Amino acid sequence: MELQVLDARLTVCKAGSIDDIDLNCQPLFVGITDEEISVVCQEDKAPAVTEAREDGWRGFRICGELDFSLIGILSKITAVLAEEKIGVFAVSTYNTDYILTKEENFERALSALESKGYTIKRGR
Repeated sequence: MELQVLDARLTVCKAGSIDDIDLNCQPLFVGITDEEISVVCQEDKAPAVTEAREDGWRGFRICGELDFSLIGILSKITAVLAEEKIGVFAVSTYNTDYILTKEENFERALSALESKGYTIKRGR
């Protein structure tokens, strides 16, 4: 399975309003519930006003479109990282999954995954 490294440094934050979010930046993930508006985006594209913010994330995505009938893809990746004591922040989209780790653990995460047979793609 191929994993594509995202180039940007990312932030995970809680926005006060949807109006504060630059919907044109990529990558961008917005989750809206009755309790919060969560945003994952490039650090330099974060909303100006946030209720909480944690910078210093790096990420990768599983290459290709994943069929909904596939089982265990995300759990296998997170199990490898859990063995290495690396925490994750996962985001799923219609097409695929994105996994973020703190920047200080990122290269170690990629090495662990590569040692388990995952192919790491860097750059576009």
